[in-house]
Amino acid sequence: MSGKSILDKLWERHVITGTEGEPQLIYIDQHYIHEVTSPQAFQGLREAGRTVRRPDLTYGTTDHNVPTVDITTIRDMISKTQLDTLTRNVQDFGIDTALHGSSNQGIVHMVGPESGRTQPGKTIVCGDSHTATHGAFGAIAFGIGTSEVEHVFATQTLWQVKPKKMLVRFMGTPAPGIYAKDYILALIARYGVAAGTGYAVEYVGEAVDALSMEERMTICNMSIEFGAKMGLMNPDEKTYEYVRGRAHAPKDFEAAVADWRTLVSDEDAHYDRVIEIDVSTLAPMATWGTNPEMGVEYGQEFPAARDMNDERAYSYMDLHPGQKLEDIDLGYVFIGSCTNARLSDLVLAARYVQGKKVSDKLTAIVVPGSRPVKRAAEALGLDKIFKEAGFGWRDPGCSMCLGMNPDKVPAGVHCASTSNRNFEDRQGFGSRTHLCSPAMAAAAAIAGRFVDVRELAADLPELPGVDAARAVDETRKAVA
Repeated sequence: MSGKSILDKLWERHVITGTEGEPQLIYIDQHYIHEVTSPQAFQGLREAGRTVRRPDLTYGTTDHNVPTVDITTIRDMISKTQLDTLTRNVQDFGIDTALHGSSNQGIVHMVGPESGRTQPGKTIVCGDSHTATHGAFGAIAFGIGTSEVEHVFATQTLWQVKPKKMLVRFMGTPAPGIYAKDYILALIARYGVAAGTGYAVEYVGEAVDALSMEERMTICNMSIEFGAKMGLMNPDEKTYEYVRGRAHAPKDFEAAVADWRTLVSDEDAHYDRVIEIDVSTLAPMATWGTNPEMGVEYGQEFPAARDMNDERAYSYMDLHPGQKLEDIDLGYVFIGSCTNARLSDLVLAARYVQGKKVSDKLTAIVVPGSRPVKRAAEALGLDKIFKEAGFGWRDPGCSMCLGMNPDKVPAGVHCASTSNRNFEDRQGFGSRTHLCSPAMAAAAAIAGRFVDVRELAADLPELPGVDAARAVDETRKAVA
């Protein structure tokens, strides 16, 4: 008999009833909410006379609509209504929430791990597609719709069909200048945005083992862009140390770790599909088109249009086959989002920026993903590095990842963005988005165009007084 994968082990633990291959009722350990997808679900509870079954297993924040300048002044009435509605709902239903302006507010997929609520072995859901982020901890984590949000509110359960299993093995050692964002962009560019459809994707390999927890979250975050319902990784010592000492970590932590150690995939686990990528062959990645599979390595020419979708993408982006990334006339740089707004992302970007000036041809902003990250970054002096270089330094929120708040890319302007989606109008009506790593975005802000960060990485200076250990300590201390 073949062994079990981490998905098998976690799924079996959480099934209440039902037959595999058909919808099964599973228990939900952690429910995250925000202001956009929860109002109708709360209203449904009120109309049915129901309560939230487990408010202690529900945690909320405000992120999509919040301004990143003067965060407490909401001028857009739709945004204000959504934010005010969440405030009223969580008060009425007794749910702990980091509201805008509060000490732990931030993007939902950052505040969960920072608080210690995201842990190995859990089932985690949220009305947001990038809930896959939490799978980096060895959890089943996926986005749900508003009707499902209401179902979890009322029952702490959800009907789900167990997905197929895909193994993605990242092998080798990357060259300097190649980062986790390049891994996932390369996977999507090679195999397409539908390759993961119907699968839970498990990421393994020595290249994954070498990544920090924050880098692992970047990869799992974009599993949805690969078409997968969820992405997950086996927990290890890095996972345990990340969770240790956080406010909502298990009280008997060593007993929890002993249990978590049993949740890794067996060596003889079966998978429905296996993909292998040697990261030592990768070059820096960025997208040219209007979905994440329309990406190329630095130095590679944009491909010939294969169909009408490609033709439309070239027209929308005002680009054409045969051009290269360095030919793009950038007007904006955005460093932020639930994909790349963690402290390690900001440290990395600051190393490429330190002592330099933003090109006078573009606008560049840095948006920490949470208030704890902002405090930690300021304790390390990163804000000074960015501001002296000419970046805008903002309050936390989803910001320019999507056009649901005041931060928007003007129509017709090309933006180097560390976010996760490059759809038409995603960052503002007519905006042109190019997904890339924090390193590529930071270096582009200085040069005014995309450059090969491998040529810079070899001599990249360390930041005075900043190392990985101190950065982790500052992040922990910053969580109120």
